[in-house]
Amino acid sequence: MSFIDHLEALRWHVIRAAISVVVFATIAFFSKNFLFHTLILGPSRADFWTYRMFCRLGALFGSSEPCADHVNFIIQNREMSGQLSMHISTSVIAGCILAFPYLFWELWRFIKPGLYPHERQNSQGAVFFVSILFISGVLFGYYIAAPMSINFLAGYTVDASIENQIDLQSYLSTLTTMTLSCGLVFELPMIVFFLAKAGMITPEIMQLYRKHAIVVILVLAAIITPPDVTAQIIVTIPIMLLYELSIHIARVVRRGDATRLNAKLARQQAEEEARTAIGPPIN
Repeated sequence: MSFIDHLEALRWHVIRAAISVVVFATIAFFSKNFLFHTLILGPSRADFWTYRMFCRLGALFGSSEPCADHVNFIIQNREMSGQLSMHISTSVIAGCILAFPYLFWELWRFIKPGLYPHERQNSQGAVFFVSILFISGVLFGYYIAAPMSINFLAGYTVDASIENQIDLQSYLSTLTTMTLSCGLVFELPMIVFFLAKAGMITPEIMQLYRKHAIVVILVLAAIITPPDVTAQIIVTIPIMLLYELSIHIARVVRRGDATRLNAKLARQQAEEEARTAIGPPIN
């Protein structure tokens, strides 16, 4: 294909991806009650699933400290068109999240024709695993990271006379940033998989720099969550588990590459021995 043909193919992939986002965003827009009251504003109420689970966990250990029986802040809108613009932008974000598997599939369809057969074979299931990891990260961010951060920030005061009246834009920014950040961070195993396939990273390197990785993960957890030690630890644990899983993935990739290389060398040696046994052609 020429360069213009590639641009034409890319254009249609982008158009189909944009249509999918518009479709899901439209569905989200007309599901206003579920989108805002149930999903978006869920972590702002004390009856949210995460808070209830923490209460049960605290009761199991005989402690009421992790129980959030109330959320101490008020969400307000200060702009005339604030709620309408927020409704539209939130629907678009929801459309992108819901359409993410299809978006990545369109990207994969554009990249796949340029790969060698063995590269296509090595990348089978990429769309499935990327989608699963992203959805898992989004769910973790929505149910764990974001509620803990919101609860901490809502209850933090410098003086009892100051009332927390949070702007709608600030609340949504905190919720979406933490949710999407966790979704992207959970892609670490797939990133390591492709880097290991390209020979750019090895399990020995990841093990050697494990201590440095722990520091980076702690800094990343501090960025995702507020300065709450409990929230940072809860966010750090799954990222560390993903890092250890990535080391195992890199080890499996290298073992598989070594096996295929040995099999290829064995076939070449067998073919060479067969030609030697037959002898030179007779004129």
